[in-house]
Amino acid sequence: MTWTWQLSAANGEELSAPAVPAQANQSDAESWLGEHWRELADAGVSAVTLYEGETKVYGPMSLSDG
Repeated sequence: MTWTWQLSAANGEELSAPAVPAQANQSDAESWLGEHWRELADAGVSAVTLYEGETKVYGPMSLSDG
């Protein structure tokens, strides 16, 4: 199963860009987000939701640092 992040704008709209790579496990997905969340926020991503395949694991989680 792959782990992916769904990206959302402030209005709740799902975003398809920037591209987010699928990960093999939850730890890798969370590590990737930890390394790239500021870039995503700068690109207009307001929140993220983690999925394992089609199953929602958690989120939406705000990317706001304030």
